[in-house]
Amino acid sequence: MENNINDSGITRKQFIQKAAVLSAFFIVPRHVLGGTGFVPPSDKITLGFIGAGRQSLTLQKNFLPLTNAQIVAVSDVYEAKVNNFANLVSTYYAQNKPEQKYASIKTYHNYKDILSRKDIDAVVIATPDHWHAVIGVQAANAGKDIYCEKPLSLTVAEGRAMVKAVRKNKRVFQTGSMQRSWPEFRQAAELVRNGYLGELKEIKVSVGGPPVDFNLPQEPVATGLDWNTWLGPNEYIVFNHELNPAVGVDLWARWRDFKGFGGGGMTDWGAHMFDIAQWALDMDESGPGQVIPPDGKENAFLTYIYGNGVKMYHENFGKQNAMRFIGTEATIDVQRHKITLPPALQNKQISENEKHVYLSTNHYDDWLTAIKKRSKPICDVETGHRTATVCNIGNIAYELKKPLKWDPKTEKFNDADANQLLSRKMRSGFNIL
Repeated sequence: MENNINDSGITRKQFIQKAAVLSAFFIVPRHVLGGTGFVPPSDKITLGFIGAGRQSLTLQKNFLPLTNAQIVAVSDVYEAKVNNFANLVSTYYAQNKPEQKYASIKTYHNYKDILSRKDIDAVVIATPDHWHAVIGVQAANAGKDIYCEKPLSLTVAEGRAMVKAVRKNKRVFQTGSMQRSWPEFRQAAELVRNGYLGELKEIKVSVGGPPVDFNLPQEPVATGLDWNTWLGPNEYIVFNHELNPAVGVDLWARWRDFKGFGGGGMTDWGAHMFDIAQWALDMDESGPGQVIPPDGKENAFLTYIYGNGVKMYHENFGKQNAMRFIGTEATIDVQRHKITLPPALQNKQISENEKHVYLSTNHYDDWLTAIKKRSKPICDVETGHRTATVCNIGNIAYELKKPLKWDPKTEKFNDADANQLLSRKMRSGFNIL
């Protein structure tokens, strides 16, 4: 039998023996190579942030520690903000994950540069509300999975356009209604769904009011801010620093307060609290059938009426940014980090064979896990759209000052004037409807 000597002078048998030794040396579990919690770059979800303001920094802090994602890009039309965001990311990775030999985060003025990058898997949209729908639709069309801040959209029509784009492109979309991943709100929803309050009769939602007309004085545009691009789909208005505070200024941007940019407290905190009401009522793909504005008579508060007879009031009941569920047998209050229960329910545990809502303990990791599985996360685009719709139709009722019937299936009112307010005029080049 031949030894099959090759050109290098070793026999076939010697070659196999050497290969076995080399294989034993090189085949090492990758978690050993990278240390505890190591995830190789090829397994990480690459993220691009669109918007680098105050809320974006909060989201940044939640995504940075996650081992299954890496922030690689950020865009903003305010130079100081995009640089500040990038510096914080680079510093964090250098100090906490030096083994990754992290390349510097890329900064952009135009978010479309992020959407065009094939190596970016997903985007986090943390712009003002008037930009959400345009960027969300374009991101879905670009094949990106999406995390978008609440409220999902400025109008009902824009929200539906986002749902259609996400479904068409089979994207994984998480709305930033992170209270669904907090235990006190999950507990409230499950107590309601399992009938521990008896028959649910009323819900009270204590949040701020509707938006107002823009009323800030003109100021010189901040250095390094592209004001016209910040306005984006909207008609021109003058700059005031309260709309876009500089880095380090302890002020929440007040664009939230003004028509055409936000929906006031109704969509700011309302998108959190009305969202929990929708969840508890199992209405994530539907909504109320009527909305009645306060009239100073029998209707003291803005009132929503659901098809099952439950009434929901926009009412300050003495607790700020809170909810009250009122049933025939019990009442519970819930707000962030606190749930107030009657004695009979204080130690109540929902058993395995009872109704349970989707369990998420980390809103950000839940989205990343859904991306890997190609499944719906806890606050899918349809869910976010339905909650934003509740907020938006409430603002429409406030504006028109008349009772309205709403059809959750067709997403239309019984009133022509109200239907006109389901969408808005956008500047040329921004239409997504």
